[in-house]
Amino acid sequence: MLSRLAKFATAFLALAVAAPAVKAQDLPNKPIHVVIAFPPGGPTDFVGRLIADKVKELLARTIIIENKAGANGAIGADYVAKSEPDGTTLFLTTLGAVGVTPHMRNDLPYNSIRDFAPVTNVVLNTTLIVVKAESPLKTMKDLVSAAKAKPGEITFASTGVGSPPHLTLELLQSVAGVKFVHVPYRGAAPALTDLLGGQIQVFAADAPVLMSNIRGGKIRALGAASGQRSPMLPDVPTLAEQGYPNVVVDNWYGLLAPSKTPPAIITKINEGFVKAINDPTVKQKLIDSGAIPVADTPAEFGKFFKAEFDRWGKVVREHGIKESGG
Repeated sequence: MLSRLAKFATAFLALAVAAPAVKAQDLPNKPIHVVIAFPPGGPTDFVGRLIADKVKELLARTIIIENKAGANGAIGADYVAKSEPDGTTLFLTTLGAVGVTPHMRNDLPYNSIRDFAPVTNVVLNTTLIVVKAESPLKTMKDLVSAAKAKPGEITFASTGVGSPPHLTLELLQSVAGVKFVHVPYRGAAPALTDLLGGQIQVFAADAPVLMSNIRGGKIRALGAASGQRSPMLPDVPTLAEQGYPNVVVDNWYGLLAPSKTPPAIITKINEGFVKAINDPTVKQKLIDSGAIPVADTPAEFGKFFKAEFDRWGKVVREHGIKESGG
């Protein structure tokens, strides 16, 4: 997977030539609803609305964004899984709802592998570990040394139990042999507020939600929990480069459809979204936000999706991660 991510990270700056509109004769002549399992205004919502505006033009269809937040993405996932499989209801999901939450709960009304058909991966988001700019911690080794000197005292915030930032914390603790105090928040905004206010010492989150504060000099990135350095932050080393291998938690946003959606419709939707992601203006806006654009085939995304599902299931089991606790 690392070589695949590296390929995307090094190649994505070559902007694609704009493509003509995709013929949509296989799609029902109805609006396409793209479900996002988070409230408006967040990074997933931003990505969805940006791409949807271009897809609307390419497929000559009305695209409606529906925000169905709650239950770590399970509400939105269940809605799409039970929707009519005709290409008019899609799920723009992060890793969590379909790759992590199913391993933490045995009561979900959907099955990630059985109930969804992969359409395309959309973006990758590097998970960064950050501190307040005034923090004495300058590197990951500083952080690990502080955690060893004060076991169980360094506060480490995430965007929720089972979120990619929480998985980063668990993997880092295991590799470095330290123990942090996990402080799960309901989203990045309140965690950032408390980091800047000094209530917490360390925070992990997706690059797009941190970029403005990093560029503004308010927070400092200690390391990237990724297989490669972020193209937006080339001076920030990966955790592996700093001596902590296998802490790789690139969060991704992917597009899924109900599982019984006909292959011809999946292909047509894939063509539209891939062309939208590769549109030079769309791609540059994604890059500027801190995301790494990805566009692949349903088969490629399906293989990646299954590998991620299996990988994070193993991590959840090995670390005993439960939805009700940290």
